[in-house]
Amino acid sequence: MATIKIKQIGSPIRRTKDQRATLIGLGLNKMHRVSELEDTPEVRGMIRKLPHMVEVVEG
Repeated sequence: MATIKIKQIGSPIRRTKDQRATLIGLGLNKMHRVSELEDTPEVRGMIRKLPHMVEVVEG
């Protein structure tokens, strides 16, 4: 299956609990970390929920 690399570009400080939980679900929790996940509709939905905090590096 295809994979996608996601990089955290925004801080979770002063964000809501659901946004922080979404970051943890993506495998991110510190600035400039990169996580490689399977490219599924669920992951794409999580990325769309946090466009101000993550960016797609590859995929």
